[in-house]
Amino acid sequence: MISVSLLKLPHGEGLPLPTYATAQSAGVDLMAAISEPFHIEPFERKLIPTGFSLALPQGYEAQIRPRSGLALKHGLSVLNSPGTIDADYRGEIKVLLINLSNETYLIERGQRIAQLILMPVSRFYWKEIDQHHDIEHNDRQGGFGSTGIYAR
Repeated sequence: MISVSLLKLPHGEGLPLPTYATAQSAGVDLMAAISEPFHIEPFERKLIPTGFSLALPQGYEAQIRPRSGLALKHGLSVLNSPGTIDADYRGEIKVLLINLSNETYLIERGQRIAQLILMPVSRFYWKEIDQHHDIEHNDRQGGFGSTGIYAR
């Protein structure tokens, strides 16, 4: 396991630290560090504080991802999913939620609203070339569905 430093902010006091729900969970659950409950209206987005900041180890990023149950049952998702937290960011971790359903959804203090996953980062450099020589010519053009819907 890797150590990650966490600074609890005043409005996060009283909330437990983000934890793994099971022994094999990939991410820790993030909770809403809000003082009063509020509603997210259909197709509305809200930036929700978590009440802490992080100091990630160099060579890592944190990703904020939706919780599958909230997405399936209530249409709630993380709008910029996955949200990237760089290792040199020290501000509060916040979650940009969107309600994609036709129903109003209530957010309360301590509610699990997203998950955070720690990922290694591979940095790269650009090597400018005149043309690609590493693969055979093919008919693949355009991307965005150019290989079709069904397996061949």
